[in-house]
Amino acid sequence: MPDKRDAATSSELTSWINTLHDSGAFRERNWHGSFEEYLQLVRKNPRICRNAFQRIYDMIMAQGSTEYFDAKKRIIHYHFFDDKSHGVRDALFGLDIPLMKLVNAFKSAARGYGTERRLILLHGPVGSSKSTIARLLKRGLEKYTAREEGALYTFSWTLPARIGTWDVPDHERKVPCPMHEDPLHIIPLAIRGDVLERINQDVAEEDRVDVRGALCPACRMYYRELLEHYDGDWAKITQHIKVRRIILSEKDRVGIGTFQPKDEKNQDSTELTGDINYRKIAEYGSESDPRAFNFDGEFNIANRGIIEFIEVLKLDVAFLYDLLGASQEHKIKPKKFPQTDIDEVIIGHTNEPEYRRLQENEYMEALRDRTVKIDIPYITKLSEEVKIYEKDYSAGKVKGKHMAPHTLEMAAMWAVLTRLEEPLKADLTALQKLKLYNGKTLPGFTEDNVKELRKESTREGMEGISPRYIQDKISNALVSERGEGCVNPFMVLNELASGLRHHSLITSDETRKHYQDLMGIVRQEYEDLVKNEVQRAISADEDAVARLCSNYVDNIKAYTQHEKVKNKYTGQDEAPDERLMRSIEEKIDIPDNRKEDFRREVMNYIGALALEDKKFNYRTNERLHKALELKLFEDQKDSIKLTSLVSSVVDRDTQEKIDVVKSRLIHDYGYCDVCATDVLQFVASIFARGDAKD
Repeated sequence: MPDKRDAATSSELTSWINTLHDSGAFRERNWHGSFEEYLQLVRKNPRICRNAFQRIYDMIMAQGSTEYFDAKKRIIHYHFFDDKSHGVRDALFGLDIPLMKLVNAFKSAARGYGTERRLILLHGPVGSSKSTIARLLKRGLEKYTAREEGALYTFSWTLPARIGTWDVPDHERKVPCPMHEDPLHIIPLAIRGDVLERINQDVAEEDRVDVRGALCPACRMYYRELLEHYDGDWAKITQHIKVRRIILSEKDRVGIGTFQPKDEKNQDSTELTGDINYRKIAEYGSESDPRAFNFDGEFNIANRGIIEFIEVLKLDVAFLYDLLGASQEHKIKPKKFPQTDIDEVIIGHTNEPEYRRLQENEYMEALRDRTVKIDIPYITKLSEEVKIYEKDYSAGKVKGKHMAPHTLEMAAMWAVLTRLEEPLKADLTALQKLKLYNGKTLPGFTEDNVKELRKESTREGMEGISPRYIQDKISNALVSERGEGCVNPFMVLNELASGLRHHSLITSDETRKHYQDLMGIVRQEYEDLVKNEVQRAISADEDAVARLCSNYVDNIKAYTQHEKVKNKYTGQDEAPDERLMRSIEEKIDIPDNRKEDFRREVMNYIGALALEDKKFNYRTNERLHKALELKLFEDQKDSIKLTSLVSSVVDRDTQEKIDVVKSRLIHDYGYCDVCATDVLQFVASIFARGDAKD
C-alpha cells in the first residue's frame, strides 16, 4: 500500500510549487481582447507597435550601458551582453568595440536610416562568439517580450458558420494569423495614413506608430471574404478579430527562427517560405488557396522578431536570392502566392573562407551590397581572455582539483599572442605589445602609440588559436592523473604544446613553429612572474614597497627640479640620495647614462596622471613596480636561504622561515599546499642555477 506520508509530502510539494507560479503574470501575458480594446492599448502605449529592429534596440538599451576609455578611445559596454539573467553562461568578454558596431546598426535601423534593409552578417574566425551573440539576441527577445515594456500583440479570426456560399467547419472557425501580424494590418492601406495620423496625435516623435506592410495571403483571404459578406462594412469585420498578446519563443516557433544549411542535395527553399499542404488540396481544390498552404517556413514564423542563419554563406544560391528580397524589400515569395510582407531582423554568421568565396563570386554582388558586415574577432586583451576561462573553470565549477594561480592566465596569454600581428616597431616585442593592449605602461610608449598599434594591425584577432582549443586542453589537464589534486601552468602548457601536432586548423609548419616559439615566451614570462611572486612573499610588506616608492619619487622630483630633499628624521635639507635612486634603477638595468631620462619619464607620467585627476600608483608602472620589489627583496633575502630548498638538508630555523613564505603564498596569492610547495621548489631551482652560474 502507498505510504500516506509520502502522498501528503507530495501534495505539500505541489502546493508549494503552485505558490511559486505567478497566475497574475500568466493572465497578463495571455491577454485577449477586441480590436477596439487593442486600439485603446495603442493610444495608451504606442510602443507596442514597434517594428522588429526597434524592439531589439530597445531590448538592449533597457539593460543599460557603461562608458569607458581605452587608449583614448571612447567605448560603450552594453550590459545586455553580460547575460546576468542566465548566470553569465553566455557572457561576452573583450568584444565591446564589435558589439558597439552591432548596436549602432540596430540603432540606425530602428530610426529607419537604411540599415533595416540589410542583412546583418557577423564575420570572424571559428569560436569568436558569433553564434553566442545570435543566441543572446534570440533569448533576450523571449525574455523582453514576456515583460510589460516588450509587449506585442497579434490576432485571430473568429469566423461565422457561413460566409456567402462558403460553409466554415467548426474546427476552422477560429484561425490564428500564421505570421503573427500586428492587428493594425487590417486597416486598409488607402486610409491607414489618416488613421495613424489620428492615433499619433499628442504622441512623442520617437514613439509615433508607423505600421507598414499588408495582410499575409491567409488573412487577406479571410478579410476579402468577410468584406464581401458584409457588403463592405469594415466595422463588422473588426468584430471577427480577436486580439491577443504573444511571447516570442524559438521553441514554440513564434517570432524567432533559425535556419541551418543541410546537404546541398537536400536543401529546399520552401523551408524558408512555407510549402503546399497536399492533403488539403483535394478539400479546397487549388494549390493557391491559402487554406491549402502551410505558412510555417522560417521567414514566416520569424515575423515580428528575428531569424538567424547559421553559416549563412554555405546556403544554396536559391536561398541567397530569397535573402535579397527579404532584406531589401522586407518581402518573401511563398510558392503560388504574391510577395508577402515581413518584419524581422535577419542576422547571419559565417567564417573567413566562406566570406572570401562570396567576395570572389561576381554573381553575388547584390548580396554583398545588401550586407552589413560586422567583424567579430578573437579577444586581444589578456584580462578579457582570462575571464572566459575563469567563467568555465572557477573554484565552484572544478570539483576535486585546485587550479594553481596563473594557470588560466598563462593559457590565455599564449592564446592572445597567437592572435597578435608582429609589431612593426623593431624595439617592441609581441609580449610587450600584449602588455600595452592590456593597459600596462612601457617606457617610450603612450596611449597614442597604443592607438597607432591597433590601427596598423588590420587583421589582428582574425587569426590565431580559438578559445575552444584552450578549453579542450585545460579540460585534458583537469582529468589527467598527474598533479596530485592540483593543476599548474606547466601541465596546461604541455597539453597545449602537444596538441599542436594534431591541430586540424594549423596547415603550415611555419605557423606551428611560430606557436611553439610563443610557448617559450610564455614559459619565460611565467618563470619571471613566480620569481617575483616568491620575492614578494619573502618581503611581504606592501607598506614597505609604498614607503620605498614615496622615498624614490621624492628624490627623483628633487633631482629633476634641482632641489633638495628634507630629511624626515633630522629635518635638514639634503641633496637627493643618488645611492638610493641608482640601487633601485639598476634592478631593471637602467644604465648610468640613461638614469636622467628614466627619472624624467617617471615624473612626466605622474604629471600626466595629475592632469587627469588621477592618483599615481606604483603598481600601474610595471618597470618601477618591479624595480621596487627587487630592491626590497634584495634588502631582505639574506634572512632566508631559498636555495636551501633544493638541498636534502634544511636546518630548523630556515625551515620555519620557508613555512612562513609558504603560508603567505597560500593566504595571499591563492596557492594550495601542493602548488605552494611546487612553486617554491621551482623558484629555488632557478636561484640555484643562478648561483651556479655566478
